Formats: sequence, structure tokens, C-alpha cells
Amino acid sequence: MYVLHIGNKNYSSWSLRPWVLMRTLDIPFEERLTPFPAGSSFSLFRSFSPNGRVPCLIDDGWAVWDSLAIAEYLAERHQGVWPADARARAWARSAAAEMHSSFTALRNDCPMSCGVRVEPFPMSDDLKHDLFRLGDLWNDGLARFGGPFLAGDRFTAVDAFFAPVAFRVQSYGLTFEGAAAAYPERLLDLPAMREWYEAGLAETWREPGHEAEVHAAGTLVEDLRAGA
Repeated sequence: MYVLHIGNKNYSSWSLRPWVLMRTLDIPFEERLTPFPAGSSFSLFRSFSPNGRVPCLIDDGWAVWDSLAIAEYLAERHQGVWPADARARAWARSAAAEMHSSFTALRNDCPMSCGVRVEPFPMSDDLKHDLFRLGDLWNDGLARFGGPFLAGDRFTAVDAFFAPVAFRVQSYGLTFEGAAAAYPERLLDLPAMREWYEAGLAETWREPGHEAEVHAAGTLVEDLRAGA
């Protein structure tokens, strides 16, 4: 069985991607969660991940690191990771790669913290651009392939790559226009996403660096996490 190493569910957007993909597609795996330590996590995570980061998938002793590489590794072994139609598959890979390499302002200005609600500070121009592009991208996919997911009627890896954005939308009250407005809620309603969210709320770990990022993003309105 696969072993998937992840970080805190409250914080780790990168870990969420392969986790929700495998859960939703019923690909069995053993979860191993290692909380982020205060300060650098490199040495701790290096014990199981070649690049000292999460996520990392272990298959019979063989490590596959980075969420995009994990998705492609799984696609070679399981049906349904990417759309069956060639054009939908090409679009989905393009959109996932764009999410993987871009949207820096969104990551920095709205860090993932599932259990909090934040009134964000005034948006930077870069964040406004990222949100415009997100809405444009989602509306394009939903229109091209008919929904309810980005590349058609089934959840695939491209949706997994935007799953962390759905939690950001919930935490920071971000809004979109057109069909894109309902897409984050559709992701949040997935059983796997609800499972992740409930586990994130139950976590009692707090890592100072991640907490500071949230406070730098805006005014904390509500903290729903255990022990808050």
C-alpha cells in the first residue's frame, strides 16, 4: 500500500492535493502526518522526503515527492486521475501546472489555515490579478467541459490542485463571478474535503510561522480550531 507523508491539515495546502485526490478516487493509502515544527522543517521532513518537504508518496520503498509528480505517478497506475478525453486532459494539465507554478500573491497574502476566518487587509494589485485569473480559468473550464468539475463531470487531478484555494475562499471570504462563484463550495462539499477539514479543526498544533502569516493577512475574526 502507498504511504503518503503530509503536514498539518490546517496549514499544508500542498499535502492536501494528493490526499484529496487519492481519497476521492478511492486509491488506498496509509496516511502519516508529521506536524510542522517551529522554525525549519527541513531536517525533520528529510527523514522521509528527499527534498525535505511534504507531501511525499512512498511506494514499496520508492519515494515520489512534489504534488504534481505524485499526481502523474498515480495517473500511470490508476484510471481517472486525469480526464479520458485528450483535449480535456491537456487543458486540465495546463491548469494544474499553472496553479502549481503561479498565483504567488494568493499564496502569500491568503495563506491556508482551514480553521480561521479572517477579514483580509486591502488587496494588493497582484492579489487582485490572481483572483481575476482564477475566476477566468474556472469559468473557462466549467464552460468548455460542462461541469460540475473543471474538466467535466468527474473530479480529477485538476480539481485536487485547486482544493486548497477552496479553503482560502472560505477563510478569507474571497468572491468570484459567473459559474466560478459556486465552484469552491462544490469542492468544500466533497466528502474527502469535509474529512480533511474536520481533522484540521481538531488539530491542537500551532506553528508560529504559519500563525504569523495569517495575522499578517488580515484581522482574525474567528478561530474554530480545537483549543482556540
